[in-house]
Amino acid sequence: MQSLSRIDWIALAVFFGSWVGYAVTVARHPGLSRRSVISAMDEYRRRWMLEMASRENRIMDIQIIGNLMASTSFLANTSIFILAGLVAMMAASELSGRIFAQLPFGLTASPALWEMKIALLLLIFVRAFFTLTWALRQFNYCSIVMGSVPQDGPLAARQHVAEAAAKVANRAARHFNSGLRAYYFGLAALAWIIHPLALILASLVVVRELYRREFRSEVRAALL
Repeated sequence: MQSLSRIDWIALAVFFGSWVGYAVTVARHPGLSRRSVISAMDEYRRRWMLEMASRENRIMDIQIIGNLMASTSFLANTSIFILAGLVAMMAASELSGRIFAQLPFGLTASPALWEMKIALLLLIFVRAFFTLTWALRQFNYCSIVMGSVPQDGPLAARQHVAEAAAKVANRAARHFNSGLRAYYFGLAALAWIIHPLALILASLVVVRELYRREFRSEVRAALL
């Protein structure tokens, strides 16, 4: 820890403050949360499940949930490959640090500081892996609940099960979004390898881009 300078500590504070602050603000502020793309998609997933409950042929619905699981599985698998590369860099930290220092934008760092930078990336993508695999498991649960929606009987009974499927799908989608957000901040953390000021700038750029996509994008306007 003694290898961290004051600017490194400030950069880390801005990084974690941006990541945690953005996530908590969006999740805990009701007025802000209701205006997001995520909230709009929650309602569309609910409508989808209610429509599914009134259909006899549900092949399309199974294909949709399969596509969602495939994209989630892709990111979860990718995080494993990223972790494998980071573990290899950590095992040969001295060599990888010397190689990076030869690049035009590389800065010479102490072995301890270099290992801290790699450890930060490891922490981020471990979180991404656990979040995405939990999202994948919830999509699996959702597919089972969808399969339990009866095709006959009162519509109200079918819609009751469909509402449960929608709630599970919405939770899965929110965990998927959280895992994807970890990827964005993982890319920002790469900037620390260049310079602490680059980490601060990258963190703020990621927050700005997340806000623009979730609250100011054309997709949001179309959904609302």
